[in-house]
Amino acid sequence: MKIGLALSGGGARGIAHLGVIKALREMDIHFDQIAGTSAGAITGALLAQGYTPDESLKIIESSSFVRHLRPAWNRMGLFRLDTIVDLYRKYIPHDSFEGLQIPLHVVAVALNEGELTIFDQGELIRPVLASCCLPGVFEPMLINKRQFVDGGVLNNLPVDVIEHKVDFLIGSHCNVLGPRKPIKSMRGVIERSLVLAVQSKTKERFSRCQVLIEPPPLAQYSTTDISKARELFRIGYQYTRSMAADIEKALDTAAAEQ
Repeated sequence: MKIGLALSGGGARGIAHLGVIKALREMDIHFDQIAGTSAGAITGALLAQGYTPDESLKIIESSSFVRHLRPAWNRMGLFRLDTIVDLYRKYIPHDSFEGLQIPLHVVAVALNEGELTIFDQGELIRPVLASCCLPGVFEPMLINKRQFVDGGVLNNLPVDVIEHKVDFLIGSHCNVLGPRKPIKSMRGVIERSLVLAVQSKTKERFSRCQVLIEPPPLAQYSTTDISKARELFRIGYQYTRSMAADIEKALDTAAAEQ
């Protein structure tokens, strides 16, 4: 039975995907296809390259991501992500989809055409970073003379990208809504509004997953809480472990229907 994994965007909360994957691996669940948007594209690329969840967490913690950002002086965004391409080549030196151990599909949006684009062959790192280019924060990524922005604008949980390639689909969704303390900053208002807009387009995809993993505690974290990486990892891990019986039951049911 072929198993697929769809990983949502969600900024720093995407680190929870690594905890989710660690728990799934302990259940002896491995993946034949991976699809990721934004933060899910980054974690998906590390997983597809062969890094363990713990190794991937250490890479994210040690890569000094923020220090490598550069201001985007042309004002199409506050920062540029193309300046950290070389940083990721340190960990994925072949920089190609074909060099990965697991097939990966990365979702980004062609800005001018207003179209969803799926990258799954050729150059790897720039498409992964393009999938993370949140409009207004990061300058669009230029690939083959086309501008790309965050895949979450149109598809924040890319289940449809791989559902026809697998028999069983697990969705890991970290862009969790829930009650939070009163918002007291402009950044908080903008962030919350973006999360609401993205979530409204994502709900219909939930039912297309045989298993949906969406840890409620993530609602209390911001998309910028990168300093809380260990907490986010632990939340993803513990919540998935708590679902173990349900996940195994779903797998057994799917296997019996094969």
